[in-house]
Amino acid sequence: MSKPVEVVVNDRMQQGYRYTRVAGAGRSFDLGFEPELTPAEMLELGVFCGKYMTDCRDEFPESWFAKAKLAGGKPDCSLNYYGIRASKPLKVWQAKGWIHPDDPRGWFQWYCRYYSGRRMDDDQRQIGRWRAFRRHAAQVTRNCEPGDPFCRPKQRQALLQWAYDAREL
Repeated sequence: MSKPVEVVVNDRMQQGYRYTRVAGAGRSFDLGFEPELTPAEMLELGVFCGKYMTDCRDEFPESWFAKAKLAGGKPDCSLNYYGIRASKPLKVWQAKGWIHPDDPRGWFQWYCRYYSGRRMDDDQRQIGRWRAFRRHAAQVTRNCEPGDPFCRPKQRQALLQWAYDAREL
């Protein structure tokens, strides 16, 4: 990226929030942070019951939403790749202190902004949480026959929501 780009966010959860994209989209990731799915791929596969990005599309490229599975009204978990809910409500995340004020929607919002080029002081914590989530892939591999998509679907869906491609386990 040749010149930093300032982004102003005005959506349901943030008004007037500003950040700067200092890296090119999908580039200059920290060493050891190698997500297997892009935000666009995650949205196309079906994550977060189709409700995660419905009011903040202006912040990200339209191409991310071309094939996204988004719910029109209430969350619709049939839109998830594995067809089931695999995440805790935002209130739980808030109570556990997992939410950074800059990213009130949680890890996926952080990842979308990181992927888009924002870098900030919370990056190492979020990357550490992503690394720790890998344990679920090991559990699927250890407890399921290779290629059996019906084994541990909740864990597989959760892995997709953390940018791990659980379809290949």
